[in-house]
Amino acid sequence: MKERQEALRQPTLNQFMSLGHLAWKETRARLQELLFESCPILRDDKDLRSKAILDRSKCVMHLPAEIGDYTDFYSSKQHATNVGIMFRGKENALMPNWLHLPVGYHGRASSVVVSGTSVRRPVGQMRPDDTKPPVFGACKLLDIELEMAFFVGPGNELGQPIPVEKAHEHIFGMVVMNDWSARDIQKWEYVPLGPFTAKNFATSISPWVVTMEALMPFVLKGEEQNPKPFKYLQHQDPFTFNINLEVSLKIPDVDQEKTISKSNFKYMYWTMKQQLAHHTITGCNVRPGDLLASGTISGETKDSFGSLLEITWRGSEPIFFDSEQKVKRVFLQDGDTVTMKGFCQGDGYRVGFGECTGTILPALNIE
Repeated sequence: MKERQEALRQPTLNQFMSLGHLAWKETRARLQELLFESCPILRDDKDLRSKAILDRSKCVMHLPAEIGDYTDFYSSKQHATNVGIMFRGKENALMPNWLHLPVGYHGRASSVVVSGTSVRRPVGQMRPDDTKPPVFGACKLLDIELEMAFFVGPGNELGQPIPVEKAHEHIFGMVVMNDWSARDIQKWEYVPLGPFTAKNFATSISPWVVTMEALMPFVLKGEEQNPKPFKYLQHQDPFTFNINLEVSLKIPDVDQEKTISKSNFKYMYWTMKQQLAHHTITGCNVRPGDLLASGTISGETKDSFGSLLEITWRGSEPIFFDSEQKVKRVFLQDGDTVTMKGFCQGDGYRVGFGECTGTILPALNIE
C-alpha cells in the first residue's frame, strides 16, 4: 500500500476497492496497529490524533462509493415462500427456477441514497380493482425491504466470468439496505419484465462498509441446497454470516418507536459467492463500487419477516402501536420513519454496521 496511498485520499472508496483483497487486508492491519494502545504514533501525537480521529456527531455521512451498477437478488427462501403463498398458494410458492439459481434483477443505481435521506412517496399506475381499468395516483401500499448488500472489488473483464472459488477476492464489504417498494404499483407493472418504477424511486444504505475480513469470525455454514446447484455455483467453504438485524418504525402519532422485526442474515439460501458467480457467468463485467443486494431477508417466524407485506400478511394483520389498538400501520404513511440496524456479536465486542434510516415525504401532486 505504500506506493498506492493515493487511493485513500479519494472522495469515494472506488479506487481502494479496485486494489483487491491483499491491499484491503494490509490496510486493515495497519489501521488496527495504529489504534492499539501500545502504538505511540497516534497515542503520543495530539495534533495528529485530532486530524485522524473525528467526532462522529460532527461528520456528514455520504455514499461510500460511486455506484455504477446495482443488482437486487431474491435469495431468502422464506421470503420467496411467503410471497409465493400469498399470490400463488402453498403448492406453488416457489417458482420452478428458484432452487436452481439466484434470481435477481437490475436495479437503479442513481437512486441509491445514504441513510438519513428522506424518501418521497412515489406516484404511478395501479390497478387496485382487477375488474376495473388502472388508475393513476400516489402509492398507497408503500413498503420496506430489509436487506444487506455488498460492494464489488476489482471486478472482471467483459467476457470473463468470476469463478465461484475466486468470488471472495471480489467482495469488498457489506452494508445494511432498505429497498423501498411500492407494492400496488409493482403488482400492476411487473408482468412480464419484473419490477420497474415500483422499485426505482429510492434504495437506502448505511454509510459504513464492514469488510469481509472483519466478518469472518461470524461466518456460518448455510442451508443445505437441494437440488445440488450446477458446478459453477458450488463452493464447499461456509460463506453466510451471523449478522443480527433489526427494523424499527417511528410514526408521528406515537412518541416511542416500535421494533417490528428482528432477523438475521444467516437466513439467506444463496450466498454472496454464488450471486457474484451467477451474475458474471455470462461474461457480464462488474466494476469496483458496483452494489449487489441480498433481497428481502426473512426468518421462519413473523417477528423475523423483512417486509410489511409479510409482517401484516398482505394487510390482514396490522401492527398496533397502542394497547387499545386504535393506532396502527399496515403499510407506511407520510411522516413515518424506518430505521434498520445490523451487528455481529462477539465475545465481549460488537461489530456494528450503523443505521439505515429514512422518513417518508408526501407524494407530489401530479395529475
